Amino acid sequence: MPRYGAVDVYYPQAGGATAALVVAGTPTFAQLDEEHVLGQATALPYRPGAFFERELPPLRAVLGLARDLDLLVVDGYVTLDPHGRPGLGHHVRQELGIPVIGVAKTAFQPATHAVEVYRGSSRRPLYVTAGGLDAADAADLVRTMAGPHRLPDALKRVDTLSRSGSSV
Repeated sequence: MPRYGAVDVYYPQAGGATAALVVAGTPTFAQLDEEHVLGQATALPYRPGAFFERELPPLRAVLGLARDLDLLVVDGYVTLDPHGRPGLGHHVRQELGIPVIGVAKTAFQPATHAVEVYRGSSRRPLYVTAGGLDAADAADLVRTMAGPHRLPDALKRVDTLSRSGSSV
């Protein structure tokens, strides 16, 4: 049975990091089968151009709580420009060896290759990039993910879980 995951990381003001993962049996994430949250007492500092270095340790930790996944959705970009400059999703894909979809809420100027996806009644797009699958197919998947709003429910859920620090 295929397994699809979505992840996010939050950095509390007090320090450290909290990563969250939701897992579903369908790429629409209509029903979540698992939720995992893991806090870390320390986090690497943000370094411009090396955001992935900060994100990978908490992502590795929370992904270690779940069985193998067939596809992962990350909050951010897979590639940062049309030439393939690696973003967070690219580094996650290298580690996991599975397709990764990046869903960014804000435009990154060099990422002219990102596919704009409009969901719900929002007039603001999401910016979708992908590794291991065609960007247009990834954008179609994001369009069909569960939830009536701009941000798919699975991404909203991992954001909430990572900010709260626990599964509710």
